[in-house]
Amino acid sequence: MAQARWNGVVIAESDQTKVVEGNHYFPPEALKREFVQDSATHTVCSWKGAASYYDVVVNGAVNRDACWYYPACKPDAKHIEGYVAFWRGVEVTA
Repeated sequence: MAQARWNGVVIAESDQTKVVEGNHYFPPEALKREFVQDSATHTVCSWKGAASYYDVVVNGAVNRDACWYYPACKPDAKHIEGYVAFWRGVEVTA
């Protein structure tokens, strides 16, 4: 079972992650939405498409843009469309 944790709190948990470029992508339903807020940040990956971000919020502390997802992937990345990955100090264990 893979877990994503920040500030001692599990933000996502699943045994159905997909690993791409060394990142565990969690299915959307694995994300504990009470710990994330929409971010205005967007970036573009040449082969995955446009990414959207969430801020992670735990006990009043905010980790800006600490997770991302691709709402509409390019064809080669369709298998991770909507899945969420983490960085910026979020610990992912598998």
